[in-house]
Amino acid sequence: MDIPLIIWAALILGIVVMLAIDLLLHRDAHEIRLKEAALWSGIWVAVGSAVGVAIWWAYGSEFGLQYFGGYLIEKSLAVDNVFVWAMLLGYFAVPARYQHRVLFYGVVGALVFRAIFIAAGSALIASAA
Repeated sequence: MDIPLIIWAALILGIVVMLAIDLLLHRDAHEIRLKEAALWSGIWVAVGSAVGVAIWWAYGSEFGLQYFGGYLIEKSLAVDNVFVWAMLLGYFAVPARYQHRVLFYGVVGALVFRAIFIAAGSALIASAA
């Protein structure tokens, strides 16, 4: 299936907007309590679910189910990361008020490096073909 360039641009713009919202609304270093974490988690799950509904509506149930299947798998795998983060933040004694900032920049770094490696891998595959 060919996805129009405008859809890819909208997806990238949406990701950048979500990262900006997360960064701008959490500029002040503070300890994030359970209530705040649950609220933001609910917001991001709602956004992810809305994307899935849009895919289902625009491209049909097959692609909608693929999206939601991938979304659930990714959410399940993310639970493992919570334990790794807890161990690392504890080992390096990162104060609770700075943990969000450290995690945010770690996620941004991971996204940047994934993009670099995907582009490099694609270029290698294209040059070998």
